[in-house]
Formats: sequence, C-alpha cells, structure tokens
Amino acid sequence: QVHLVESGGGLVQPGGSLRLSCAASGSIRSINTMGWYRQAPGEQRELVAKINNGGSTNYADSVKGRFTISRDNAQNTVYLQMNSLKPEDTAIYYCNAGGMLSKWTSFDAWGQGTQVTISS
Repeated sequence: QVHLVESGGGLVQPGGSLRLSCAASGSIRSINTMGWYRQAPGEQRELVAKINNGGSTNYADSVKGRFTISRDNAQNTVYLQMNSLKPEDTAIYYCNAGGMLSKWTSFDAWGQGTQVTISS
C-alpha cells in the first residue's frame, strides 16, 4: 500500500507564494509519475502539473510561468512551488503518484488533499 502525505497549504494574499510538498511511502518498487491536481468547489478535479521520473513536466495553461513542479526521487517526494497566486487558484490540491509495487503490480495513489486559499 502506498501513502501520500501532503503539506504546505494555507491562506495567502493574491500575489503571494506557497510551496506544497508530498511524500510517498510504502512498499514502492518505483514511481513513474508524480503530480498535483486541484478541485475547486463545484468544479471537476483538474491537472495542475506533473513530472515523470526523467524530469519531464507538464503544466496546465493556467499555471504556466507561475508554478514549478520538482521532485526528489531519492526521497519519493514531489514539490509544487506556486508564485503569483490568484484567487482562482483557490482549491483543494491533491498529490498523485503512479508506479510499480513489484515487477507485475502497479499502483495509482492519491493524497488526502491540502487546502489552498487565496484571498485578501
């Protein structure tokens, strides 16, 4: 079983910054992709950013140039640096990781979510 623990959410003013962290633990053979998704009230969950084990990244158009995703493969941890935050960034942010538990068994895990609120 894989556990993802997120941290770093909170309340900040527009234009501010936050850094989210997500650490994966468990009997993990390898992690391929780690990413961040978000869900605002009344909206569907959407991809914010993801990064594979080679370091290739994808970002939602709405966050390009403001958010940066990175990962520490040795620590099975992914980070999301969020700058120039806007009220529309307000949402619950969820960490996601996908990989292998064994040579034959894959996993796709989600964190419990962390609230990010942008408000003056």
